[in-house]
Amino acid sequence: MSHLLEVNLFLQQIIFIAVIVLCLFSIISPPIALLLGVLIVNVFGNPFIAFNHKAITFLLQFSVVGLGFGMNASSAISAGKEGFLLTVFSIFSTLVFGTLLGKWLKTEKKTSHLISCGTAICGGSAIAAISPVIKSDENQTSIALGVIFILNAIALFVFPFIGHQLDLSQKDFGLWCAIAIHDTSSVVGAANKYGAEALQIATTVKLARALWIIPISILTSFIFKNKNSKIKIPYFIGLFILAMLFNTYVPATAIIAPGIVGIAKIGLTVTLFLIGATLNINTLKSVGVKPLLQGVFLWIFIAGLGLLSILYLK
Repeated sequence: MSHLLEVNLFLQQIIFIAVIVLCLFSIISPPIALLLGVLIVNVFGNPFIAFNHKAITFLLQFSVVGLGFGMNASSAISAGKEGFLLTVFSIFSTLVFGTLLGKWLKTEKKTSHLISCGTAICGGSAIAAISPVIKSDENQTSIALGVIFILNAIALFVFPFIGHQLDLSQKDFGLWCAIAIHDTSSVVGAANKYGAEALQIATTVKLARALWIIPISILTSFIFKNKNSKIKIPYFIGLFILAMLFNTYVPATAIIAPGIVGIAKIGLTVTLFLIGATLNINTLKSVGVKPLLQGVFLWIFIAGLGLLSILYLK
């Protein structure tokens, strides 16, 4: 029996590593990598589940910093200015609507707040930052992450399709992605699929949005009366800005920048595969109907609000 288990584990590892190799050689695209992750974890299981979360965090941050070497500071500042008011309005309206939705659906209070923050700011990163502030338990955090990851996976396919159907410009699509898709990984994946300009705008606006983790964490600590909580600051955003400044103002960077950007995109593909490999049947079952409904309603709200604002109020 133990021999069969060893053989099964070995086969799981071989399959898992084989897909990562396909990602490394850019044989599969980010959306396909995500789908394969979901398929493999549900059919064969994930033999590296203990390392999955740390690997996702590191690879995502590494990839985002690497993408900075393909961006221009002037264009980023311009995109950031344009998206600032929409960012502020969408964050606070989403948090308010999420609170009301949570009360209406009777979602557990901390889970509801984590889902709202994840939707409003930057998905899993926001949940990871807010959870110690409100002292949520593992179950509450896992449910919120499950909701966000499920909707992120859907967004990676749905948003580019809607963008093409509405004939959105690269600029508009990039801004919409940054506002309406939860996690940075899916924002970058969807925008990259749409085009280079969309990728630059989406990444810049999303990372500027991620900085709102700090004031929202402070506000959360007062709401939940946890004034001694430690607030996590997303330091990798500073490295992204530094990479962008090097690419813009240091001419010699042009020699290595394309290679770094290429590696960063490969890192993103692997990240999405690993995210997919967290979405097993047990994750879906553990989420529950009420948190999932809150996540879906909140997502529709921010996606619709963002799209209407971009189309008619710019």
